[in-house]
Amino acid sequence: MNLTINGHDLEVTPALRGYVTSKLERISRHFDQVVDIRVLLKVDNLKEKALRQRAECNIHVKGRDLFAESAHADLYAAVDELADKLDRQVLRYKTKTQEHNHEAVKRLM
Repeated sequence: MNLTINGHDLEVTPALRGYVTSKLERISRHFDQVVDIRVLLKVDNLKEKALRQRAECNIHVKGRDLFAESAHADLYAAVDELADKLDRQVLRYKTKTQEHNHEAVKRLM
């Protein structure tokens, strides 16, 4: 799994990098076919203060790309919301890929 963390109008500190890494480990525990994760952390000065800190993430899994974004007044809270959204998306994708192996109707009778 390749993890890329970038900051736009923001310096990514080692503490912030460690926090993002620890939150996104949950995704790799749920689904082992994650190929690439790209995280963009940014500060929007034009938005209102309550939604100024933004976190965006692109995840490339086998067969699909997943995207989520989150905005909050605190960057750590935005990363928490982002991890929750991505976790739900990955679990939903995992169940969809596993549900394709149903028994045929003829064989059930």
